[in-house]
Amino acid sequence: MVTEEDVAAIGRTLLDEAQPLPARFRALFTLRNLGGPAAVDWISRAFGDGSALLKHELAYCLGQMQDEAAIPVLVRVLQDARQEPMVRHEAGEALGAIGNPEVLDILKRYSEDPVVEVAETCQLAVRRLEWLQEHKEEPGASPYQSVDPAPPAEETDVAKLREALLDESRTLFDRYRAMFALRNLGGQAAVLALADGLQAGSALFRHEIGYVLGQMQDEACVPQLTAALRSRAESPMVRHECAEALGSIARPSCLETLRAFAKDEERVVRESCEVALDMYEYENGSQFQYADGLCKLQA
Repeated sequence: MVTEEDVAAIGRTLLDEAQPLPARFRALFTLRNLGGPAAVDWISRAFGDGSALLKHELAYCLGQMQDEAAIPVLVRVLQDARQEPMVRHEAGEALGAIGNPEVLDILKRYSEDPVVEVAETCQLAVRRLEWLQEHKEEPGASPYQSVDPAPPAEETDVAKLREALLDESRTLFDRYRAMFALRNLGGQAAVLALADGLQAGSALFRHEIGYVLGQMQDEACVPQLTAALRSRAESPMVRHECAEALGSIARPSCLETLRAFAKDEERVVRESCEVALDMYEYENGSQFQYADGLCKLQA
């Protein structure tokens, strides 16, 4: 049985900036899996950290926990213009994941945020909450045990889903629905269709493609993920997600790139590669024991 002091010890590791980042990530995902008020409180305390990557993962975990006790801190993070855009975006997404319609007004307000990634995220979160209200139920369980920003589309034809995924005239919500339907279908054709989404116009969309490809752990998309990570013109938010996806895929073809970009000038990319290398070691049988789900990191 996990005691209150056990939770506190894990929480102190999370907050300890002297600890290696991978150790703090393992503490975070352990708290996520334990759940409960104390875990939410420890995670919430870490939003003053200097690492945008860690704060982004804090918000992600609070959303995945679907604990309404996290709503106040997520609203504060979303409203705080001093926070990095990727952190505010993740707070908005987490509010949508929790699923309480009381946050609709705040999400609608930030759907017009001057930071496009924040605005698009809040628009998606609003549509998710509206979808939940319309259907009076949560979407069916994800095969990856994740709470997703949109329910999967009902379509099962890969070619039609690819067409919807890449159609920039469609709403982002509908394109996300195609994205998650392709992920759930699986197989190389679906993976390659998703990888084509790394050329889409929205950085938020491209970052979610990276996340989904990391969940699928299929080596077929390594060249596309590698190209996105290597591109200095790409958004750091996208590059970081591609790095984590490569760590999750954890094939030898990923290793050289992750080692090379572990010294990247962008802190969030550098730290993502550091965490991805730790994930790589775990997936290949190292002694590290990640909490269940760590290898399915968000954006």
